[in-house]
Amino acid sequence: MKIENRITKIFFTAVVCSAMLFGGCDKNIGEENSSTVEKTSAAQKTSAESLPASSARNTPVVKVAKEVGPAVVGITNKAVVNESYFDFFRGKNVEVPHETQGVGSGVIFRKDGYIVTNNHVIADAKELIVSLSDGNTLTGELVGADELTDIAVVKVNANDLPTAKFGNSDEVMVGEPVVAIGNPLGLEFQGSVTVGVVSALNRTLEIADKTVKLIQTDAAINPGNSGGALLNYDGEVIGINSAKLATTGVEGMGFAIPISTVQTIIDELMEKGYVARPYLGVTIFDKQTAARYGYQLTIDKGVYIYQVSVDGPAYRADLKPGDVILSVDGKEVNSVNEVRAEIIAKKIGDKVQVTYDRDGKENTVEVILQEIPQEKQ
Repeated sequence: MKIENRITKIFFTAVVCSAMLFGGCDKNIGEENSSTVEKTSAAQKTSAESLPASSARNTPVVKVAKEVGPAVVGITNKAVVNESYFDFFRGKNVEVPHETQGVGSGVIFRKDGYIVTNNHVIADAKELIVSLSDGNTLTGELVGADELTDIAVVKVNANDLPTAKFGNSDEVMVGEPVVAIGNPLGLEFQGSVTVGVVSALNRTLEIADKTVKLIQTDAAINPGNSGGALLNYDGEVIGINSAKLATTGVEGMGFAIPISTVQTIIDELMEKGYVARPYLGVTIFDKQTAARYGYQLTIDKGVYIYQVSVDGPAYRADLKPGDVILSVDGKEVNSVNEVRAEIIAKKIGDKVQVTYDRDGKENTVEVILQEIPQEKQ
């Protein structure tokens, strides 16, 4: 047993001496080697981080994601809705307030906290929570919203935030590559990047009885992407993602509001809190809209006037319920959307010629368009 211990001690001493001889015989050799390894590892890591990615990896998509990604935020809408259920004890339907929570996206366009998003993202909000890309959350305040174009502006109390640059959607070309950034399915997938091309321009869709012109793309856009950015390869926002055609068997059809339209809406929302538009002052039906409300129209052409707003433009021009509008400024109209499109294209104060049928006789009157009255909050 003593012999084995002696051999072990001799072997250990030889190894230590050898290490000391080759290492300069420093008594702190263990600490120095450890420090050297750590320094070498740190140097290698720093060197690896400073090395630029190859051109094959550092694509335009990567550059756009790095540049604009931090300017895309998550917006959580906490709202209260009434849920109805049948109360057997009372023998009637009862409505109970219930808090809901939805998540959409937004794009910071001014470093002092102004964010553009979709109107449907913030609709009926009791509270808005804005989640920044760095993990911080802030309370958002609604500056203004426009239901017609589905655009809203939200403000947070912050400065020096990362911002996105707006491009010119009038110069967008069919087939050019695009990048979509947003929060599909919620904050769990915050800042998701998808790519595609511009599939078509000026797509006209009817959303909630409103006709809007949109950019169509095959970049994946899912619930939660609403309000996020559609960007070109120069890192410019060319659209705000708004809707997805979700039909069984249909994929690759996403839509964005052109940024040229968005910019105009933003300017008015920040100035007034709403968008001022002209109106005719009538409730009108075509055959389809009448059927929805249980009416049956027997007219062959034109649009039926159901109601006239007191002291509105049509009222002042002596248009009456029962009249059938045939044309606006010489353009034939046969649907509610066609009349709306003609009026919205005008300005407040413009004069339009309205041709109508009353009891089988055609007449034409001049209508001076007024601003749509704003609902009192």
